[in-house]
Amino acid sequence: MKHTGFPAALIGLTIAACTPASENGTDATSAPTEDSTASHTESTTSVDINEADLRHRISILADDSFEGRAPATPGGIAASQWIADEMARIGLEPGFEGSYFQPVSLLAVTLDAEQSSFDVAFEGEPLGLSMGEDVVYWSKLNSADIAINDSELVFVGYGVVAPEYGWDDYAGLDVEGRTVVMLVNDPGYANPDSGLFNGNAMTYYGRWTYKYEEAARQGAAGVILIHQTAPASYGWNVVSGSWSGTQLDLAREPGQGTFADIESWITEDRARQMFDLAGLDFDTLTAAAAQPGFEAVPMTGLTATGALVNSASTMDSRNVVGIVPGTTRPDEYVLYTAHWDHIGIRDVPEGEDGIYNGAVDNATGTAAILEIGEAFAANPPERSVMILAVTAEESGLLGSAYYGENPIVPYSQTVGGINIDAILPSGRSRDVVVVGHGASELEDVLTAAAAEQDRYIVADPTPEAGYFYRSDHISLAKQGVPMLYADGGFDLREGGSEAGMAAGEDYRDNRYHGPADEYSADWDMSGMVEDTTLFFNVGSRLANSDDWPNWYEGNEFRALRDAQMGE
Repeated sequence: MKHTGFPAALIGLTIAACTPASENGTDATSAPTEDSTASHTESTTSVDINEADLRHRISILADDSFEGRAPATPGGIAASQWIADEMARIGLEPGFEGSYFQPVSLLAVTLDAEQSSFDVAFEGEPLGLSMGEDVVYWSKLNSADIAINDSELVFVGYGVVAPEYGWDDYAGLDVEGRTVVMLVNDPGYANPDSGLFNGNAMTYYGRWTYKYEEAARQGAAGVILIHQTAPASYGWNVVSGSWSGTQLDLAREPGQGTFADIESWITEDRARQMFDLAGLDFDTLTAAAAQPGFEAVPMTGLTATGALVNSASTMDSRNVVGIVPGTTRPDEYVLYTAHWDHIGIRDVPEGEDGIYNGAVDNATGTAAILEIGEAFAANPPERSVMILAVTAEESGLLGSAYYGENPIVPYSQTVGGINIDAILPSGRSRDVVVVGHGASELEDVLTAAAAEQDRYIVADPTPEAGYFYRSDHISLAKQGVPMLYADGGFDLREGGSEAGMAAGEDYRDNRYHGPADEYSADWDMSGMVEDTTLFFNVGSRLANSDDWPNWYEGNEFRALRDAQMGE
């Protein structure tokens, strides 16, 4: 899920289904081919960041010939090859073992809904939970048959272990083989004025991804996450739509990865029913879960049983990476990221457009990092610059997650990074929105660079939604690397905030993750040029200095970075 820079543009989470095909139709270890862009006009870009260059690259990436850029499809293969060709043409060096491609193997796990079951029983009597309506369940284990039987339920509050906040919902608790039930978001959301966690702004501990991982680390067999619309920031329809199809993850060796046997969401109504049956008061316990010293509560009489039948397949995709070597400190790197993939083609009624071109999301960001790479290649800075276009963002940030687990450059040599994800063509803005405001010292660099454009910094207006944890930069942040996720603001120089909010709403309602997200020659590119220039200037300040920005004191990733700097 990504953030458009506009407070009303709360966009739904979509997990794209990808055709299980190989991207090895082109040699991912070779230099780009001469004919891979034969269907496109020869590039004539300049080293300056300008409108014509951005239009040229966006129009190609969003062209129907790339068929929506889904990973492991012919269109995705061609799109990633074109990006590699562009990197070679503009003077970037291959970034991975002599290649522009870092291979990323993906695992697709599909639940056979007709042969699978998952339910909660009270004293042996099943509640009759309905898949999609009451509960959504799956497993990311690479196994054809997965089962849990009569697994005891225990309510673990928010399911958080956060030493820097003095919080441990699993303290003194053995959940081996049990099924944990937990709330979404974190205790700060429930008590924004209490000083707990980061107040109303979600921390990483509030993300569902973290909660499933932590439960598995604790030894839980099953996980049930209670859906509530406000703290989740999206409705049950998003849950039922996004987690009911094929689930993608990185292909791993046996024993790798952190997964419980069965992961699930449940509606609040069904959760309340479960609490009532166990003789527990839902409202009282959820309030208690947000207070320091909360202790987990067994849900006496309740057990979970599930038998899942899965089919699994692997698909080969790739990150595309180019390097501008630094002139004096080439072993220190500034990183730019953007995802090149989108949703691909979907079945639609005859006569309708089934290609999801992803022009804004994220041909714009990919074009921007290529534009920035070209500018750096023409005038190399003191430090090296890595341009990283990642795959499978729409499938759960998987390309960046792979890089996070398999970095090309050691993190102790990575100065920091900037992520660019979906720039709206809405014109120039007076403000710059920092998603996850108050996270790292990169914001100080951004503030100074923005001031040179007569712009000011504003915080993400909906921090409780946790957008900072929903784009590719989080995969690097989780490893300790300071990452900046900023976007053009909504206080437009022509039309003000009213026009900016209207532009965000229009994109969300009519184009986001739809076939209408197409490039148009009518786009107002002035803000996109200004934002791309801003992000170049931020990186240039870092790449031509000896500064090592850190997370602000108290941030959940600060300890990781401190340890890296100690190396």
